[in-house]
Amino acid sequence: MNMMHAHRAYQMARQSTDPREQEADVVRRVTWGLKEAVERGGIARARAIADNRRLWIALEASVRHPANQLPQDTKVAMLNVGRAVMREMESQAPDLDFLIEVNEQLTAGLR
Repeated sequence: MNMMHAHRAYQMARQSTDPREQEADVVRRVTWGLKEAVERGGIARARAIADNRRLWIALEASVRHPANQLPQDTKVAMLNVGRAVMREMESQAPDLDFLIEVNEQLTAGLR
């Protein structure tokens, strides 16, 4: 019975949260993973880069979706930033500080 109440409370809280804030929360979580990777390295680094890659693939798909109502110049800018992020992640030693900075700028833009 408690699980049902918890699930219902979670759903209600989620519905009352602004979609842009939900998006910002996802970016913040991925960015936190990148920050942890700077400290820990190893598998944490690989996981954080993979999570960041999934984030930016999803962002690109969202920007390209026909229902996206962002202005065309904003879409082009986002796609260009996304390409730079993807190139960085494909390099031999991705610059995590760069990826963190881009994600933090994105989060600020969602506010």
